[in-house]
Amino acid sequence: MADYDHRAIEQKWQAHWEAANSFATPANRTRPKFYVLDMFPYPSGNGLHVGHPKGYVATDVVARIKRMLGFNVLHPMGWDSFGLPTERQAVREGLSPQEVTRRNIQTFRKQLQRLGLSYDWQRELATSEADYYRWTQWIFLKLYERGLAYQAEAAVHWCPAQGTVLANEEVLDGRYIETGDPVEPRMMRQWMLKITDYAESLLAGLDSLDWPEGIKAMQRHWIGRSEGASVQFRVAGSSAQISVFTTRPDTLFGCSAMVLAPEHALLAQLVTDEQRAKVADYREKTARLSERERIAGAADDEKTGVFTGAWAINPINEQRVPIWIADYVLSSYGSGAIFSCPAHDERDYKFARKFDLPITPVVAGGNIDEGAWTGDGEHIHSGFLNGLNNAEAKARAIGWLEENLCGSRQITYRLRDWLFSRQRYWGEPIPIIHTATGPVPVPQNDLPITLPELDEYKPTEDGDPPLSRSKSWVSATTSDGVAGLRETSTMPQWAGSCWYYLRFINPKLTDRPWDSVEEHYWMPVDLYVGGAEHATLHLLYARFWHHVLNDLGMVSTREPFVRLFNQGMVYGDSYRDAAGRYYYRDSVHQNKEGSWVTLDDGRPVTTRKEKMSKSRYNVVNPEDICETYGADALRLYELFMGALEDNCDWETRGVAGCRRFLDRTFRLVTQGSLTREPIQDREVERALHLAIQGVVESLDTLKFNTAIAKMMTFVNVATRARRLHAQWLEDFLSILSPFAPHIAAELWQRLGHEESLEQRPFPVFDENKVRSEVVTLAVQVKGKLRGTVEVASGASQN
Repeated sequence: MADYDHRAIEQKWQAHWEAANSFATPANRTRPKFYVLDMFPYPSGNGLHVGHPKGYVATDVVARIKRMLGFNVLHPMGWDSFGLPTERQAVREGLSPQEVTRRNIQTFRKQLQRLGLSYDWQRELATSEADYYRWTQWIFLKLYERGLAYQAEAAVHWCPAQGTVLANEEVLDGRYIETGDPVEPRMMRQWMLKITDYAESLLAGLDSLDWPEGIKAMQRHWIGRSEGASVQFRVAGSSAQISVFTTRPDTLFGCSAMVLAPEHALLAQLVTDEQRAKVADYREKTARLSERERIAGAADDEKTGVFTGAWAINPINEQRVPIWIADYVLSSYGSGAIFSCPAHDERDYKFARKFDLPITPVVAGGNIDEGAWTGDGEHIHSGFLNGLNNAEAKARAIGWLEENLCGSRQITYRLRDWLFSRQRYWGEPIPIIHTATGPVPVPQNDLPITLPELDEYKPTEDGDPPLSRSKSWVSATTSDGVAGLRETSTMPQWAGSCWYYLRFINPKLTDRPWDSVEEHYWMPVDLYVGGAEHATLHLLYARFWHHVLNDLGMVSTREPFVRLFNQGMVYGDSYRDAAGRYYYRDSVHQNKEGSWVTLDDGRPVTTRKEKMSKSRYNVVNPEDICETYGADALRLYELFMGALEDNCDWETRGVAGCRRFLDRTFRLVTQGSLTREPIQDREVERALHLAIQGVVESLDTLKFNTAIAKMMTFVNVATRARRLHAQWLEDFLSILSPFAPHIAAELWQRLGHEESLEQRPFPVFDENKVRSEVVTLAVQVKGKLRGTVEVASGASQN
């Protein structure tokens, strides 16, 4: 039988905190600040599962401790609520995206509040609210004024079933990941953001950030800075030239072919009649692949390609080399063409082996029978470069190219400009009016441009975006009285999440997106916690916008997020039969032999740990856990099941173990023998201060599982004691309260306190309290243990 009624206690304290507005952000600016932020969730219709709160509970622990340490804490929550999934859900249910979003947000908010998270709910925002996206549109206009937003014909992934452009990351094997709908390539006029202008700035900024090295490496790789040379190859029998970017101009003497991306602009001029059908067939097959698949395939042993029939002239030695196309060359990187040096590039080596191209080593040190040599070495078979090492040969080769007007030194980036428009309804309208003389930005005073109400959210039969259906909305007039048509594409979901951390500073302002004085106080974000799935795009896009705003003098910091932490994923049991079909937990059971079988026909199934997902039928609802074990037990288990950054397996019996710890804590305070008279118990005091030390250290390391273990040890030690000083338990409740705030607040009150536990200063760790009076030393003779001896802790070595 439970020792405390968690349902009544949690309802009581959550109501108290809401009525007292206990977690409102302080207005006092004389104290130090701490801005702790979660990557805000996308409010899908399914709600949260127990894997989601892991990061939310961690930031809540940090926020609560920082408040007790005397910091002004900004700890807000909001909703990343625009996006295609909601639009699809609205179509399925016959509702508007606005209705679906409001309902989903209510579900998410209820679940988060059930956990007792100390958010400042007065600062709640949603990216799909007009008073928010008014300022998203305002930032777009600032980008446009600065020449960073433009329109261009772009190769896109078009999903006919969804009627919209998809990002590379949303396409796999020629299909939309979410629905399986086929995707086809198209050239479309799209809005682009010139993030490439900030490539160097985004690279340089990474050095100052306290981020996981793996995340910074991913960002550097995505930006992809390369130093090398641009080389001009003449096409034999033609006036055409093909530009190639290379980081290894020193290996030009080893060139055995040119390889172009299948989309290369010059391809139509190059292909001979004999090869035209083969080239067309290969291009069609390649078009079904996403850029991500082609990047992944570039490392595969099996290479594909087609000879164009044309030949190029290597400028460094005037030799003819065949021109091929292959899918491992991307039009989005460099010039969309490479020269192939098989002896010193692994991809080129595999390509040459597949198609029997010459392999000429030009750097000593490798064996062409074993593979490409990519290390340093003395140049050979390289004319005027012979005898030089790699760095010397690169410099000499670039100098020669520049002197002979067939190349130049160049820095290039893998990063491409951001394709910014989407042909869907549920997104921010782009504040542009198209007139006969060109696009005209909407004046700031006319913002927000709100979404019209529609009966149908799919594109028109002509393929125009859904907004085209509202003729009255599309027709517009500029501030100069010129008639025009509104832009009918909308912004991508990334737009709203690029700057939400700034809006949290002043979410109710109506004349500005944020107050500059407040921004100067609160920024940058001190701790940003979220999933590693946002390691590249969200973080890169948010940093890009912030760099631009900093250049415009609108924000005081160069980087938005000082420290980043990625929490691990939570895995749960899923059940499958031999055909790979998934079954809900309650539709299977263990038979007498201990094997898992289905309830209906006894078909055997296997159980395995997989990431929690609705599609795997292995999600656990946090509300069910709160109802059975209590929110405090769930909070503790989220952080106790492993290090915050590690992936962990969900075990409901682990929540039961945390609940037993809370039961013991409840009994310790309500049934223990307490006194305010001076008493001594070094074992209890030592356990208490080790727990205080563990919690304080976890604030920096975020290794909360070890801190919880030390608190459990204290309760075990204190339970064995005959009498306890009340202050020991008061100090313990102070360090427990960030992790289990409901029970801590209740027990604090039962100890006779009227003031809030959150207002109590955090206990101070006393190193003297954790020192043992004696230490045990091993006695060894000839390397074998012969006994132990206890000596005073301060005894000398002798």
